[in-house]
Amino acid sequence: MLAVLLLHGCVGSTTADTADPSGGGDKKSSKGKGGRRSFDGGGPAPVVVAKVTEKDVPISVSVVGNVEAYSTINVVPQVSGQLTQVFFTEGDIVKKGQKLFMIDPRPLEAQLQQNIANLARDRALLAQAQANLARDMASEKYARAEAQRYAKLFDEGIVSKEQGDQYLTNADTIAQSVAADRAAIESSKAQAQADEATIENAKIQLSYSTILSPIDGKTGNMTVKLGNVVTANSTVLDTITQLEPIYVTFAVPEANLPDIKRYMAVRKLPVTARTQDGDAVEHGELTFVDNSVDPTTGTIKLKGTFPNADHKLWPGQYVNVTLQLTVRPHALVVPNQAVQSGQDGTFVYVVKDDKTVEARPVVTGPRVDQDLVIEKGLEEGDTVVTEGQLRLAPGSRVQIRNGSGDDSPPGGPGGGRGGRGRGKST
Repeated sequence: MLAVLLLHGCVGSTTADTADPSGGGDKKSSKGKGGRRSFDGGGPAPVVVAKVTEKDVPISVSVVGNVEAYSTINVVPQVSGQLTQVFFTEGDIVKKGQKLFMIDPRPLEAQLQQNIANLARDRALLAQAQANLARDMASEKYARAEAQRYAKLFDEGIVSKEQGDQYLTNADTIAQSVAADRAAIESSKAQAQADEATIENAKIQLSYSTILSPIDGKTGNMTVKLGNVVTANSTVLDTITQLEPIYVTFAVPEANLPDIKRYMAVRKLPVTARTQDGDAVEHGELTFVDNSVDPTTGTIKLKGTFPNADHKLWPGQYVNVTLQLTVRPHALVVPNQAVQSGQDGTFVYVVKDDKTVEARPVVTGPRVDQDLVIEKGLEEGDTVVTEGQLRLAPGSRVQIRNGSGDDSPPGGPGGGRGGRGRGKST
């Protein structure tokens, strides 16, 4: 009997909880169903929307690239000697032609003075040879005249033939001396020219004792300190890296190569480099396309040249690279989060005038920043849902909110998700 009484009490309690004698219906069931139906025709679903806009859209390729110095020069001395002066501090920005190092010039200066003295000596010898030539030419002239006179006297029978032959031989001997003098003059001239060349070389060697910067750039770590002896064409004193302009090297899929070649034939293609933290942006242009595709990666190497006047880009740095191929005019774009994927392809929820939505299939194009190009399916001015799609189905009613988190449905606190009001329905 006790068990029967307890069972009767439980049945009575359940009946009381589920029945509403006043005809108001099942409160608990109404509350639960009301909360579930609020986005299925019961109450509007809060969503964030955006308008389909038309604008010119850049078509580009985005990859990760690497900053590469325009040129890197190792500073190597061209003469040996002791490093006596350094005119910069490690890490300085230097200009082309700026003094960097001084190697002890005294041995080279002494060599130059010796070469100058040799030139003076050889020029004196040249003058002496020219004087000898003038003397011997005068002697030859006199000897020829004497020989002719004695030849005439011989013809007249006044002198013997032996005397005439003696004067003629003397004239011939002096003529050979003249030829020797001329050869000596030519030799002295050649020696003087050799001395002048030696002097020029000595001056060049002396100039090498002062080492100038070959390019504009930034110096690195000095490998040799002041006072050390350096060896010509061997010791690396420093490395200078050119920062203006600068290269950014990157690789794109080979599928983009036809478009790149086509657009490059029309105009220069702009390239944008952005640092990984996004703080620095530099603009340049595409200047190099490699002559072959890498068969292991299926990509082709490209280079962009950037002015880099503010030194935003640094050699060895990784950057986000955007190569702009062309601009598509009058393209329809929507925020990329508006596009959903379903069993039948991509679609968007379009808000109609009666605040209901329809699922409209679309054909998408390239992505541009946070927007997506719509090739087909939408028109300019259409309103699409960008947030809240998971609560929607075709025909659902929506409440548009401003994106700040305020998704209260119209009609005050009595409506909305899981609303407890019983007298009104939207």
